[in-house]
Amino acid sequence: MKKKILVTGGAGYIGSHTTVELQNAGYEVVIIDDLSNSTIDSIDGIEKITGVRPHFEQIDCNDLPALKELVKKHGDIQGIIHFAASKAVGESVQKPLLYYRNNIDSLINMLEIMPENKIKGIVFSSSCTVYGEPDNNPIDETAPIKPATSPYGNTKQINEEIIQDYIRSGAPIKSIILRYFNPIGAHPSAEIGELPNGVPQNLIPFITQTAIGVRECLSVFGDDYNTPDGSCIRDFINVVDLAKAHVIAMDRMLEDKSDEKVEIFNLGTGNGVSVLELINGFERVNDVKLNYKIVARRGGDIEKIWAEPTRANKVLGWKAVETLDDTLKSAWLWQLKLREKGIM
Repeated sequence: MKKKILVTGGAGYIGSHTTVELQNAGYEVVIIDDLSNSTIDSIDGIEKITGVRPHFEQIDCNDLPALKELVKKHGDIQGIIHFAASKAVGESVQKPLLYYRNNIDSLINMLEIMPENKIKGIVFSSSCTVYGEPDNNPIDETAPIKPATSPYGNTKQINEEIIQDYIRSGAPIKSIILRYFNPIGAHPSAEIGELPNGVPQNLIPFITQTAIGVRECLSVFGDDYNTPDGSCIRDFINVVDLAKAHVIAMDRMLEDKSDEKVEIFNLGTGNGVSVLELINGFERVNDVKLNYKIVARRGGDIEKIWAEPTRANKVLGWKAVETLDDTLKSAWLWQLKLREKGIM
C-alpha cells in the first residue's frame, strides 16, 4: 500500500513540483491549498506529468477544524511537507502582521494534529534568510542564526524554534528542516512552474513576464552593494532539484534512517550568482532582450549569500545537478507555455 503524504501549499510553485516527485517515487499525495497565491491549474499539470491526480482540498491551514476534518477524512497520513506560507521578503516588510499570522499559526496547527493522528514526521520549508546577513560565504548549517532582515525571515526563524521546542518537549514526531536558497526554473515539461497571482514578488517570474511584454520594465534593486557588479548575490537552485530533496527527506524520516529527532540541511548549489549575472544569462540562453533599470535598494534584502551544501550532499544523499543555463531555459519555456494557453 502506498504511503500517504499531506502537502500543504501543494498547488503552489515548490509544492506542485514536490508532489510530482513524490508521486513518481510511489507516494500517495493529499494536497491542501487555499489558492491565495496559486492556481488549481497546477493540479492538472501534475496529473499530465505523472498520470496521477493528487487528492486536492481547498483549505486554509489556519482553519484548524477544517484541517482536523480533512485528516480524519483521508486517514493514514504518515508525513507532512509544509510549504503553505506567505513568502515575499518585500511584501513582508509592508504587511508584517499578515506574515506572522499566516506563517506561524499554520505551522502550529500542523504540529498539533500530528500526534493525535499518528503522523510520524514533518518536512519544514525554511529559508537561508535565517542566517541574516552572513559574515562569510559560503555558509553551512553551523553558521549563526542572526536577527532577521525581514518579517518573512523572522517567521522562518520562529517556526524552526517552534518545531525544535515542540519535539524537545517530548512530542512523538520527527522533523527535517530544509533551508532553501533561491529556487528558480520550472518542470522541463513546462506543465507546471511559478505563476504568482498579481505582480510577481520573485525575480524570475518578473524577468520572464518582462521578456514577454506583460511587465514594462524589470527593477534591479541596487547596484552599489559590495559585490563584483554591485548587485545582490544569491544561490539559485533548480526547483526540480529542490523538490527531489523533499522526497529524500521524507524517506529518511519514515524509514528511521537517523536517530536524530530534528535535522537541518541547507539546499543550494554552492555557487553565488549576482542578479545582473542572472539577467545576462537569461538573455543569452533564451536569445531575448530584457528592459531593466537600476533602482534604489529594497528593504530586507541581504547583500550576498550562497550555500555550503556538503552536509546535504553527504548526510542526506542529495545534490543539485541541473545547470543554471537549463534552469533559465525551463523558466522561459514555462512562460511561453502560459502565453500559448492565453494565461499570460
